[in-house]
Amino acid sequence: MRDTDRALVQAASAVAKLRCRSAAHTLATAARTADGRVISAVNVVHVAGGACPETIAVGTAATQGVGELETIVTVGDRGRSIVTPCAACRQLLTDRYPALRVIVGNPEDPKVLPVTDLTPPTPH
Repeated sequence: MRDTDRALVQAASAVAKLRCRSAAHTLATAARTADGRVISAVNVVHVAGGACPETIAVGTAATQGVGELETIVTVGDRGRSIVTPCAACRQLLTDRYPALRVIVGNPEDPKVLPVTDLTPPTPH
């Protein structure tokens, strides 16, 4: 894992600590762009449906004119550990950014995997 990957985990953890203070926001994502910027997002939990933080990060990236995301990580609120993106988000990330690196696993010894290693191929 690179130092920039560790910094990305710290960035996501800082967003979770600062912004995930209610049942409406329980996960935070930080994504590094190809040019080194960091985009952060939180999820939205709602009875009518919500949105994962990875999806919101993809929308934020598009809003900011970002073409490629290089690395992404999601963490839980209240000091919970690194969270692997759900199946729908893995598919979205694979389709949108096939070269994306995803930080997963135990916070004390996280791993960086290609997003394509997380998502089995699906027919379209």
